[in-house]
Parts: sequence; structure tokens; C-alpha cells
Amino acid sequence: MSGSMLILIAAAAVFVLLFLVIRTKLHAFVALLLVSLLVGIASGMPLNEVTASVQSGMGGTLGFVAVVVGLGAMFGKMLEVSGGAERLSQTLMKKFGEEKSQWALGITGFIVAIPVFFDVGFIILVPILYGLAKKTGKSLLHYGIPLLAGLAVAHSFLPPTPGPMAVAELIGADLGWVILFGVIAGIPAMIIAGPIFGKYIGKRIHVMVPSYMDVEDKEYDKDLPSFKLIATIILIPLVLILVNTFSTVIYEQEHIVRQITTFIGHPFVALTLATLLTFYFLGTKRGYTRQEVQDIATKALEPAGIIILVTGAGGVFKQVLIDSGVGDVLGEMMAGSALPPIALAFLIATAVRVAQGSATVAMVTAAGLITPLISILGLEGPVLGLIVIAIASGATVLSHVNDSGFWLVNRYFGLNVKDTLKSWTVMETIIGLVGFAIALTIGFFIS
Repeated sequence: MSGSMLILIAAAAVFVLLFLVIRTKLHAFVALLLVSLLVGIASGMPLNEVTASVQSGMGGTLGFVAVVVGLGAMFGKMLEVSGGAERLSQTLMKKFGEEKSQWALGITGFIVAIPVFFDVGFIILVPILYGLAKKTGKSLLHYGIPLLAGLAVAHSFLPPTPGPMAVAELIGADLGWVILFGVIAGIPAMIIAGPIFGKYIGKRIHVMVPSYMDVEDKEYDKDLPSFKLIATIILIPLVLILVNTFSTVIYEQEHIVRQITTFIGHPFVALTLATLLTFYFLGTKRGYTRQEVQDIATKALEPAGIIILVTGAGGVFKQVLIDSGVGDVLGEMMAGSALPPIALAFLIATAVRVAQGSATVAMVTAAGLITPLISILGLEGPVLGLIVIAIASGATVLSHVNDSGFWLVNRYFGLNVKDTLKSWTVMETIIGLVGFAIALTIGFFIS
């Protein structure tokens, strides 16, 4: 089959995927599987090879992602039920004081969203925003935007959150580089989109606690875990993964230090250790029975299951593109582009994000489409970490009415659609653009 026909098949596949998700409201998991099957058939693959590619793509992706996302979900759920998020917020608010509470909220969101899903972290912490807004009379956005920016940045840029984990696995990026570049790009993005933009937009859109959300202030009279304990448990897996990455640069493969750090710094081991620590220190030691800890962990896997399956379907899409030959042609075409791979990755993710709303679908689709280019150019090492950040940035910008996060903020802040676009959408776009700009800049120096 000619290269032009294969390119047409790839373009049609993306169009059909968007149509199925947007217009027919077909679940992204089923839509990705169906489109993958259609690509295989249309490209002339033998039918038995099409199904073999589906199995290979799903198994190859989930062998890593299912373990990591599952562990991360249980880790985050224990942090949630123990009051760990409240402790982080309380401590940081006291340290920074009321005048600098925006910075405390941004940092709180950044830390909390590493183990906890974005929407859960927001719902846990939103009573703090309500209390501050009522106490000071300032706009809810003055406090809310910094918290949302911190949550959104970590959710998009930092493993073990599912998005960057999935993209890293799909394109073969080392998680240590993803974490390092996620922090380097994420902190400036959080500062600009959070405290700085929050102060600006809070003066222009004055909104108080909506009447239907005006509940009694949440009292934290329960015995919360210590700040040091929570911060330590969250940092342990990140530090272990980073140590593993740096040891591969410092030591030869046969060196005993590298062998040890490779083992304990593998996401499986690092997250298993962190999860066991949460079970003990935030569960058993705080009075939960073993059965209660088990029930909490089981409950955590419910939302994780959807993310795992969608990511697996993204792996199927990638594998069928490669096995059908579509990926090679697509990769060669992109390789001939004047744009660097980091910019291409950002633009692909942005297009899918704007069209269908889901950041997860945008990430896995962009990863599947960019993988052939990575293979053709022989990209490896740090640059793959930058491509992950670029894809995450593209999947963050321009959140609008087709994104569930848009309506979550709209409802909890009592905003109309216009003001949600002026606040939430602009904040998300700032995060994405700053993240992309930093990734692209670093890419010029290391590529």
C-alpha cells in the first residue's frame, strides 16, 4: 500500500476516534480499540495479525501501567482518608501566613496531586478556600486559582499520576527524567498560573462561596498525621526513582551500586514501598483494622480501573500503527517537518485535547502518534522526558466545555461559563504554554 494511502488512514483514524468520543459519546476505551482494529484492517494487515497486535499492545502497556497506577491509587487513597492532605494544607498555611496564603495553597496543591487524583484533591481542600474567602471578603478565585494550578501541574507533569506515567511507558521514557523535567517545568508554571494569575483574575472577577455550597466550615479536630510523615512518604518514591536515573549516568551497568539503585528505584519497588508505608503509618498505626485498610485500598482501584483500561487501549493504538506500517510512514513524514519533535508532540496533544476534552485521551493518542518518529530519529534518554512534558502540556491547554474539570470548577465556584473560561481555561493554558516553553528551551541544549 502506498505511503500516501497509509497517511490518509492515519488521518482518518484520528478523525473517527474524535467523532466516536465527541458525537456518539462512545467510551474512550471502546473507541480506541475500535479505531485500532479499523486501522489494522484498512492498512491490509492479515486479520489474525490485527488481533495479535491488539493483544500485544494491551499487554505490553498494562504490564507496567496497571501496576504503577494501581499502587499509586491506593497510596493516594490512604493519604486522603487519613487527613494527610488537610495536614499539608494546615501546616503550609501557618508557615506562610494569611498574606501569602496563595503560595501555600499552590504548594499544597502541587504536593497533594502527586499521589491523589486531581478532582479528589480539589474536593478535599475546597472547604479551606471557602473559609478564606468568607474571612477576608476576597474573591474565591484569589485563593482557588493557586490551589487549582498546583493540583493541575502535578497531575499533568509528575509521576506517579496516571497521565505522565502512561505517556512515559508508551514512548519509552525514563521516569527519573520525567520527574526532573516535570519539577523544572512545573514550578514556574504553577507560580505564573497560580499566585500571579490568581491575584490578577481575583481582582477582576469577584465571586463568593455559592449559596448551594455554603456549608459549615470544616473543623479539623481529629488527630491528623504529622507534616513530616506525609511529606516523607510522598517524597520517598520520587527520590528513589530519581536516584535510579542518576545512577545510570554515574555508574556502569555492572556496578553493584547501580544494580541496587536500579532495583529499589524501579517504580514497582518504589511505589510498593511507599504504599506499604501508608498502609502502616496512615492506616494500622492510626487505628484502622487490617480489614478497613484492605477495604480502603480496594475502593481506590475503582477510578484507577478506567484510567488503566484507556491507557491500555492507547497502547493498542500505538502497536497497530507500528505493526500496520502506518507508523513508519507517519514517522518519516514528521521527521521531514521543520518542527522539532518536542513541538510536534505538543501540537498533536493540543489538537486532540481541544477537540475532545479528555487530557488522558489526548496524552495516549499523541504518544501513539509520536512513537514512530521517536523510533526513526533514534531518540533516547533525557529528550524523551521532555517529549512527555510537551505532550502533557498540550493535553492541558485550552480546557473548555468538553472537559469535566471545567464543570467541576464551574460548579464549586458558582461561576458562569464566560467567567470559567476567563479563569480556569486561561489558567490551564498558562500551565501548558509555560511547560512547553521550558521543555522546548531545555531541548535546544540537550538535543
